[in-house]
Amino acid sequence: MRIQKMWTRLYLLTLLLLPSFLGWAQHTEELPLYKKAKITQDWLLGPIDAKTGVYNSVKGELILSNGLIGRVFNVKKGGATVGLENEMTGEQMLRSIRPEAMVTIDGMELPVGGLIGQPIHNYLLDEWVDQMEVNPTALKLENYEVGETKPRFAWQKRLEWMPKDIPWPAPGKRLTFTYAADDALLNYLAAKASTDLGRAVLFNDNFAQLKASWRLTASKGDERNSFINEGKVGEIMAMANHAVVAERDSPEGNKVWIVQLDPGTDQSASWGPGMALVNGNGDIYKLNLRTQDKTFGVFDGQKESSQGKYEEGKPVFLRAERKASELSFSYSYSGENYEHLADIKIDSSPIIKLRLGKMDPKGGFEDFATQGNQGRSHVMQVKLLGEQKETDKAALKARYNYLKAVKVLVHYELFDGIPLLSKWITVENGSDREIKINAFKSEILALVEPESAVDAKTEWKKPNMSIETDFRFGGMSNDNLYSSSIAWNVDPMYKTQVNYGLQTPVLLEAYPKLGPMKSLAPEETFESFRTWELFHDSWDRERIGLAERRMYRSQAPWATENPMMMHVRNADNAAVKKAIDQSAEVGFEMVIMTFGSGFQIENDSPENINRMKALADYAHAKGIALGGYSLLASRSISKEDDVVMPEGLQPRFGNSPCLESEWGINYFEKLYNFYKKTGQDILEHDGSYPGDVCASHEHPGHEGLEDSQWNQYQRIKTFYEWARGKGIFLNVPDHYFMAGSNKTGMGYRETNWSLPRAQQEIIERQNIYDGTWQKTPSMGWMFVPLVEYHGGGKVATIEPLKEHLPHYEQRLANLFGAGVQACFRGPQLYDSPQTKEIILKWVNFYKQHREVLDGDIVHLRRPDGRDYDGLLHVNPNGEEKGLLMLYNPLDVPIQKSISVNLYYTGLDKVAMLEDNMGNKTSLELNRDYTIDLPVNIPPRSQQWFVIK
Repeated sequence: MRIQKMWTRLYLLTLLLLPSFLGWAQHTEELPLYKKAKITQDWLLGPIDAKTGVYNSVKGELILSNGLIGRVFNVKKGGATVGLENEMTGEQMLRSIRPEAMVTIDGMELPVGGLIGQPIHNYLLDEWVDQMEVNPTALKLENYEVGETKPRFAWQKRLEWMPKDIPWPAPGKRLTFTYAADDALLNYLAAKASTDLGRAVLFNDNFAQLKASWRLTASKGDERNSFINEGKVGEIMAMANHAVVAERDSPEGNKVWIVQLDPGTDQSASWGPGMALVNGNGDIYKLNLRTQDKTFGVFDGQKESSQGKYEEGKPVFLRAERKASELSFSYSYSGENYEHLADIKIDSSPIIKLRLGKMDPKGGFEDFATQGNQGRSHVMQVKLLGEQKETDKAALKARYNYLKAVKVLVHYELFDGIPLLSKWITVENGSDREIKINAFKSEILALVEPESAVDAKTEWKKPNMSIETDFRFGGMSNDNLYSSSIAWNVDPMYKTQVNYGLQTPVLLEAYPKLGPMKSLAPEETFESFRTWELFHDSWDRERIGLAERRMYRSQAPWATENPMMMHVRNADNAAVKKAIDQSAEVGFEMVIMTFGSGFQIENDSPENINRMKALADYAHAKGIALGGYSLLASRSISKEDDVVMPEGLQPRFGNSPCLESEWGINYFEKLYNFYKKTGQDILEHDGSYPGDVCASHEHPGHEGLEDSQWNQYQRIKTFYEWARGKGIFLNVPDHYFMAGSNKTGMGYRETNWSLPRAQQEIIERQNIYDGTWQKTPSMGWMFVPLVEYHGGGKVATIEPLKEHLPHYEQRLANLFGAGVQACFRGPQLYDSPQTKEIILKWVNFYKQHREVLDGDIVHLRRPDGRDYDGLLHVNPNGEEKGLLMLYNPLDVPIQKSISVNLYYTGLDKVAMLEDNMGNKTSLELNRDYTIDLPVNIPPRSQQWFVIK
């Protein structure tokens, strides 16, 4: 909540009421004294000596550190993050103190902790922290608790598909702070109360008809300009820059003026709809909606200015309140809990007139030379109020007492051996009434800018960290979290930055872009999404990618499950059993009844359930997992069950059902039922929830637009987490890893499989090379259509397999050599003993080297068809430290010496190499960890080296 000038005197009074937070927070003296760890190992090469701990500083602050990063908390002044150090580089990342979080409860935006009074926001000094004050308008710290990390949900591990076991949860420490309201906050809310209880109502008009006290003036510039449109009083039809005004006398004793406006289709700036107050001297003060740029216009009697932003398409209340020597302007969408806009100095002359409607910039009746477009707006109601009695202020404070029973918990988890921090909030409703969580921000960090740009920029350099959340949707790209849950915002408090326009995006905030608008009954708890912050010690692309891949192994370890899978094209018993038999023969581990196969997961008839269970039993008896494909989004169900999009918006895929419609709820019940009864263990969930909103008020699972996205996401997330606990493998073409999915698309264009086979080979390797900068090999699937797919004819098709053995083998070498699994889609994996032999060769290769092939990839040379291309798999803590995979796209051998950097294998002196022909060699590493390696790669083939 913005600190308002009008409450300065209130702050001084409420500060006197603040208790000693030394008594509220637990004594940090009970914790070990912090001593910065000296880390000599590279955390990307193996375990480091330091473990995560919670410490006491010499100043009595709380420090959460794992030797790689440290976050410092002041627990004596209401709770605040006062330090954030990248301990790998020694950088202080925090330049300004902000609230720990923000929650909007019942329309009241409440800071959670934080301090106020920092002199400038370029950097932060310890002595400033000592002088800063508790924010009286915030929730205050009550206590904190230290514990071990906990699993977000259950995970049934499928160790047979993993290179090695991984602990769950990742070890580390959890630190939880509890915040609650106090008297200082209640006093603030009472003083700011928007209900205006106790004020005498001097005049009230909802414009059901035109009252005689109004005097109307409409510009003659257009014949349709009017304050009464089609018989509706208060509905203004006018050109954008023409004046249409209703004026009346302001009654004696009038202290508050409130008008509700719907901006409608008006497209004005200075002439936007609003109100103006005229005093006895003829001075005019105006507050209006600048509908053209979605801001508020303020005229203070001398000059016009633009303030704040308002939400397009919503009616808004404008409020003016007369104080002793100032006029205070504010706004609200609900008619409660107004947000401050401006204070205007005024003299003692009384306000004698109120004007409503479209006025010129100074609150008068003039038109602009350019009339603009015609638009419609609506003055919905006006209320004029008198003084508020002192006795009613106590009643106002009592109105907010229930907030003392509402607790906001701020949770942190810091993990051993990785510079990774997780944060989220929960809200516990201990009151006796239902509350509404309108909105929240679970993280607010004012970070140091990594560049100093004077001019405007198209692409800004962000602080050197990677962000992840478990509230993201809308595709396979890492960037989709910026449309769902994360923003690098401009910092409105950073007035001393170098950028001339004050546009440097260095305020990291985590919040849903809509809602959640969640109702919380007494004793219920709301949990936000989680945010992960991964700090880097280098700007090197490979090192950043390695760190991100390590993060996924730590926080979504099910993504290391990497079964070899076949997509069978027909779901009848004979075709499925043939696919199962062939998979078992060659060592594949999973069969998926693919799209278009006739697999019907929504068919809950006993006949279908029993047949699917029998097939699952058959597969399991042979060590094969079985499941199928289901399309969720990108289809239309019915007018009643599809998403209802706001005007001007379309579903991401053209059509989509609402997951909170009756159909959507039943769909997920059918999924639960199917897997419980059949025992199948794979779902390929296409068109997963893409984030489409829904404005319906008829669907049983949500109330309207503002809770639709949150509720739909919770529906699918809950199912994915349940599936994770049951060991059900999830192929999802979306970035749902943190919510439980195993694999997404590596990144390819499906129509490329209609290209000639030789071109497909190189493009496939390009897709893998590009897709593994931020994904581990196991996180992305590729695609091998064995039969014709998207056209292309015989030159593009692998079937008959036995007639294209060199190409089939190259595709197997591309994939298994990269540790990447593909969807082999067709009726069969092999059609001859020779075909079967080739598959067995590469399956055995993969299983023999599974641990290192599923390890991290270091990118050597991107495929371009002109020279060799290659990947280096690294596994510094394994027996096989690396596996170098080199490919030759040419028609002649490639014989040369290449330089290979072995740093991430963990080797530093000597490397033992064995190639695919069994030739062994020993090479000393150069000072920069490189080796000079002679290679001899056969034409249109590959060569690999195991490194120990």
